[in-house]
Amino acid sequence: DRKKLHTAPVRQVFRLRPFHVLVATGGGYAGYRKYEDYKLKQLEKRGIEVPVKLASEWEVALYKSVPTRLLSRAWGRLNQVELPTWLRKPVYSLYIWTFGVNMKEAAVEDLHHYRNLSEFFRRKLKPQARPVCCVHSVISPSDGKILNFGQVKNCEVEQVKGVTYSLESFLGPRISTEEMHFSQAPPGNSFQQQLVTKEGNELYHCVIYLAPGDYHCFHSPTDWTVSHRRHFPGSLMSVNPGVARWIKELFCHNERVVLTGDWKHGFFSLTAVGATNVGSIRIYFDQDLHTNSPSYSKGSYNDFSFISNNNKEGIPMRKGEHLGEFNLGSTIVLIFEAPKDFKFNLKAGQKIRFGEALGSL
Repeated sequence: DRKKLHTAPVRQVFRLRPFHVLVATGGGYAGYRKYEDYKLKQLEKRGIEVPVKLASEWEVALYKSVPTRLLSRAWGRLNQVELPTWLRKPVYSLYIWTFGVNMKEAAVEDLHHYRNLSEFFRRKLKPQARPVCCVHSVISPSDGKILNFGQVKNCEVEQVKGVTYSLESFLGPRISTEEMHFSQAPPGNSFQQQLVTKEGNELYHCVIYLAPGDYHCFHSPTDWTVSHRRHFPGSLMSVNPGVARWIKELFCHNERVVLTGDWKHGFFSLTAVGATNVGSIRIYFDQDLHTNSPSYSKGSYNDFSFISNNNKEGIPMRKGEHLGEFNLGSTIVLIFEAPKDFKFNLKAGQKIRFGEALGSL
């Protein structure tokens, strides 16, 4: 009466599929890079200057093989699962301890109030927690760390010191003058010169990195009018300073939402860059925007104009007004035109909070 035990051939049990190989190889390499980032941070703490070592094409391709878009969508769904009331405090307390979150600034300090991780990530602040600077013309749109800032030179922007990316690759082709209300630049000018609309002005940039423990909403950095949105689907690689120092044109590889318009000195843009586990970028006044879609064409982008027959000006934004939000942390890049006497009140690597001054004339 013995029962036969049927076993599959060994070659079938241990058969590897290409997807498994990509996940294992890419995930292992991503872990190795995390370890390398840790070593670099230790050297920086000791005051030792770390030489720039850029990733090769095969290293970038290997990193891209990790299904970060799929993982980010899975993480997003997990974050929306409602937690039992008894489990909320220990889960959120662990997150607070890990990333140094200051819950005294939160509009609601009671951890039981947040039904899931997504609500906790997108928590609002008390009105008095972030006073908006009224003196300076440009403020920080978010909490975070200043990675780099300064003038844009030779159509190249620094993502961190010594590592640049192409201005045109990042923003995409110039938007038609009919949508932007700007004067037509001579066709022979460089892309950078085409963005500068007033004689004597320069193009400036500022990169702000939002860590997982930071406040995840972002606000209008100045008084300006948003006339156009360009959405680039793309990779969702990590944007922490270590990876930004390693991968050239990292921000051009990743998914991003570029808002362009004008302020009193000319061209102004704010770009929200996605990252691993941050596939969701939300712009409050743009209900048609859907990021981290399962299907997309590599290298594609889609445009949307806020100027119509009923709205000739676009979307007016006041300094400090709520603009959008990330899930977890990511990066914001400001690129704007200003007179030559514009000065940043910053230091590279410093921590900054929403509402504090970036610079002024």
